[in-house]
Amino acid sequence: MPTHGPIRRFFAAIARAFAFGRAALGNLFVLMAVFFLLLIVIGIAAGPDAPEVPNGGAVAMAPEGAIVERKGVPSVFTMLANPFDQTTLRDLVDAIDQAAEDDRIAALVLDPSKLGPVSFAQIETLGVALAAFRASGKTLVAKGNYYGQAQYYLASFADKIYMHPMGEVGVPGYGMRGQYFGDLLRKLKVNVHIFRVGTYKAAIEPYTRNDMSSAAKEANQAIVDNLWGHYVETVAANRNLEAEDVRAYANRYDEFLAASGGDGAQAALRHGLVDELLSGDEVSERLRELVGSSESLGQIDWADYLVPRLPPLLGNMVGVVTVSGTITAGEVPGVGDAEATVELLRQARDDDSVKAVVLRVDSPGGSAFGSELIRQAVDEVRDQGKPVVASMAGTAASGGYWVSATADEIWASATTLTGSIGVFGIFPSLADSLLEIGVNTDGVTTGPFAGGLDFANRLDEAQGRVLQANVDFIYKMFIGLVARGRDMSPGDVDAIAQGRVWTGEQAQTLGLVDNLGGLDDATARAAHLAGLQNFQVRHIEKAVPPWQAVIQQALEATLSPTPMHGLSDGTVETVDSWTRELRFLNQMDDPKHVYAICESCQLR
Repeated sequence: MPTHGPIRRFFAAIARAFAFGRAALGNLFVLMAVFFLLLIVIGIAAGPDAPEVPNGGAVAMAPEGAIVERKGVPSVFTMLANPFDQTTLRDLVDAIDQAAEDDRIAALVLDPSKLGPVSFAQIETLGVALAAFRASGKTLVAKGNYYGQAQYYLASFADKIYMHPMGEVGVPGYGMRGQYFGDLLRKLKVNVHIFRVGTYKAAIEPYTRNDMSSAAKEANQAIVDNLWGHYVETVAANRNLEAEDVRAYANRYDEFLAASGGDGAQAALRHGLVDELLSGDEVSERLRELVGSSESLGQIDWADYLVPRLPPLLGNMVGVVTVSGTITAGEVPGVGDAEATVELLRQARDDDSVKAVVLRVDSPGGSAFGSELIRQAVDEVRDQGKPVVASMAGTAASGGYWVSATADEIWASATTLTGSIGVFGIFPSLADSLLEIGVNTDGVTTGPFAGGLDFANRLDEAQGRVLQANVDFIYKMFIGLVARGRDMSPGDVDAIAQGRVWTGEQAQTLGLVDNLGGLDDATARAAHLAGLQNFQVRHIEKAVPPWQAVIQQALEATLSPTPMHGLSDGTVETVDSWTRELRFLNQMDDPKHVYAICESCQLR
């Protein structure tokens, strides 16, 4: 019989160790799942009964975290690092509309203090809902310790704005800023090769420059001026102020603060931005006076008050498919996964009860290939005789415009950031960086394209010509799609393309957008195009796997958000900028390395 030598015994021992580790890891995951299930069962058993709606009471609305079109499905590790800081725009609007029609509700108390990242178009949509609530004859009150720019915009719709005596109103205006790594990459000997079409296509500037180009400054200045004008005019009208008074407060805040002896709350009060400086108990007293209640005014949290929309089962449907986040060619959790979006559009195409589709887009773009996959799926829906209306949220630019280009109609908010019709390719070579630390790359190939692109190698001239040819071709394709979808000539599209970003209002004037309005307007229009008198809305979304839903609910029950307390706004902005750039690089999965993305579509 053959004997086992020492080498074979060694590898056999390793195999047994791996088998043991795999079994142990599997058992650990089973135990964790059981543990989380027990937590949920205990939470359900011990949880309070459903809250009662107070008759003549108020809905307390304090939205937390980022406002999103739909919640992402993050990984377990993502949830542990940054848990549950998302609130959907649809839920907030539904709660406000529900309260406006509910005879039991006398008031809405808005506290936007914990509101996180939100686009102008989204706060504009919330503002419309708040204005409708106030127009119903009910009382709308805003309270807060401090009001940032987005928070104050929402508060301005209230009958009364109350703030803590040590508070402040911060409305500094809008900007588009970012970090530029040109010098850093050169010092690290990283050679970044850029291939682009579009004078204003600035997404690659942070990797090649130390500052914003003059073309990008020209375009971005026009954007922030336009949005700031919308902000100032809305706030001034809501508060019965002159627009110049609001601009002066923003631009001369240092003078106004000095005149108030450094007291920010008094500065806001003197200039009519708030009505009274009150503590929490005093706000409750004022609210009872406003609604004419002599007793304690009952309140219910908006999330408890909201009656969730049940998915419709019968009747004619308008399906809503949402494209949210960076568009990728492959499957990347939490972003605009093209494969998943195409599958949802095909579900809508094949469902006989769905008579029309609204493509809700909140994306700066991404992979050109992924964008085209989604756009082709839109055409497949239209080929079935079902109209498709694109509804643009806060951002629908570059690839976000690409997916919308051939829809029957395009709707946007006046403050949507859209356009950015341009493409680019990027290839960072680390060959010189590796050489600096003593790492050389060498070998043999059958030709200049063997092995594909490798960051460890220098970019061959022939490879560079291929990348530029791909970029030129895809830009021409992009222009052609827009020309076909918008019934324009390619030359006319090219004149307003070149990567330039426009607001929804500007885009409508240029012919890139048909009408201005929100999701409800686009949904009603889709139903009209389908000839529907009565219809229901179905949001067609990817189902969450049961195991992931279990873990997510368990974590929601046991964890709380951990924001970056103690850091200045500038520090948080810098960290956010770096994180955004790393995330952008991580999501670059286009098979041709060509991207249609608007990284400058970020207001600061």
